[in-house]
Amino acid sequence: MADGVPVRAGSAALWRDRRFPLLFALGFSAGVPLPLVAGQVLRQWFAESNLSLSAIGLTALIGLAYAYKFLWSPALDALPPPLLGQRRGWLLTIQLTLVAAIAAVGLSNPAIDPVTTSLLAALVAFLSASQDIVVDAYRIEVLGEDDERQAFGLAAYVWGYRMALLASGAGTLMLVEPFGWSGAFFYGAALMLVGLGATLLGPEPPPRPVAAIGWRARLRHSVLDPFLDFTRRPLWLAILLFIALFKLGEALAGVMTTPFYRSLGFSREDVATVATVFGMVATLGGALVGGWLVGLLGVRRALVVTGFGQMLSNLMYVALASAGHDMPMLWAQVGIESFTDGLADAAFLTWLSLLTSRAFTATQYALLSSLAALPLRTLGATSGWLAEALGWPDFFLLTTAAALPAMGIMLYLLRRLPPEAMRLDRSA
Repeated sequence: MADGVPVRAGSAALWRDRRFPLLFALGFSAGVPLPLVAGQVLRQWFAESNLSLSAIGLTALIGLAYAYKFLWSPALDALPPPLLGQRRGWLLTIQLTLVAAIAAVGLSNPAIDPVTTSLLAALVAFLSASQDIVVDAYRIEVLGEDDERQAFGLAAYVWGYRMALLASGAGTLMLVEPFGWSGAFFYGAALMLVGLGATLLGPEPPPRPVAAIGWRARLRHSVLDPFLDFTRRPLWLAILLFIALFKLGEALAGVMTTPFYRSLGFSREDVATVATVFGMVATLGGALVGGWLVGLLGVRRALVVTGFGQMLSNLMYVALASAGHDMPMLWAQVGIESFTDGLADAAFLTWLSLLTSRAFTATQYALLSSLAALPLRTLGATSGWLAEALGWPDFFLLTTAAALPAMGIMLYLLRRLPPEAMRLDRSA
C-alpha cells in the first residue's frame, strides 16, 4: 500500500520506488568489508606473507563482532548522532570511519606486524557489524508496513550485498598485482562511497517512539526475554545444539580454504575467479534449489538431505588434496562445495525463521543466527592448529566428521519434535 493505493509486484509504481536502489546501495555497502577483513582477502594476504596456518586460523576471531552485534544494538537505537537524524546520522558516522579504517588496514604490513593488521581488521569488523544493525533498522523503517515493499526492499538489499562480495572479494584480489596490497585496500575503501552516497541521498525514516527505560531493562528485552520465550518450546536445548553444530564442519574447512589453495600452487587470480566468482554463482544456484527442496520435503527433512550433502561435499577437499594443482578438480571442488552450501543455507535459514516467535521475531532471529555463527568465529580459530597437526587430507576428513553430531540431533528432532512445533512444515 503506497499512499493508500495497493501496489502489485509488476506495477510501475513499485518499480519506480527510489528506495529500492538506495537499499541496493546500502546492501552493497554492508557487503564490502566482510571479504576484506573476515574472508578470503585478508587470509590470502596472510598466506602470501608466510604466516603460519595457526595464525591464519586465528583470523576467524576477527569476525566475532558479527556474532555479538545484538549486544550494542540498543545503543544505536538510543544514542542520538550529531547529524542527519537517528538512522542516517549513524550510517554517515560509521561509513566515514569505515573508509578510514579499511585504508588503514591497507597501510599495515602483516609480514612485519600481523598483530596491528589484525587489530585494524577487528575494528573494521566492529564498524561493519554496527553498520549492519543500522542498515537493517533503516530498511525496515523506511519501507513501512507494506509486506510487498518489504520483500522487494530485502531482495534489493541482498543483491547489493552479493554484488559487493564479488567487487570487494574478487575485485580486490585482482588489483593486488598491478597496485599492491595497499592500493587494493584503498580500492576496497573507495567501494564504501556507494553506501555513503545512498546515506546522503536517502530519506530519514520517521522517528519511532522509544520507551524511556534503563539499560538493564533494554538488555533484558533484547536478549533475556526472547531467550526465555524460546526455552518454553519442546526440545529447545536439542534445537539450540543443532543450530550451534550445523555449520561446524563448514566453519573449520572454510577458514583454511585460502592457505589450502595456495599450498597447492593456485594463484591469487585462480582464487578470485574460481573460488569467489564461480563459487558465488554456485551458491546462489544451490539456494534456489534448496528453496524448492524445502517446499517439496518440508523444512526438517530438507535439513537432513541438504545437511548430509553439505557434509559429504567436504570430501572434495580430500580429492583436491590428492589431485594437487589440477584446475578441473578445483572447479569441481568449488562448484560442488558451494552448491551444497547454498542448498543447506536455504533450508537452515528457513528453519531459523520458522522457529522465531511472533512476539520476538527480530531479536530471536538475531540470537539464533548469532548462535549459528559462533562455530565459525570461535572453533574456526582452531582450524590452523588442526591442519598443521593432521595434514590437509586428514584435516578435511575431520571437517567432514564434524558435521555428524548435528545430523544425529536433527534425525532425533525429526522423530520427536511435535508437528505443531513447525508451523509451516508441510510434510510433518
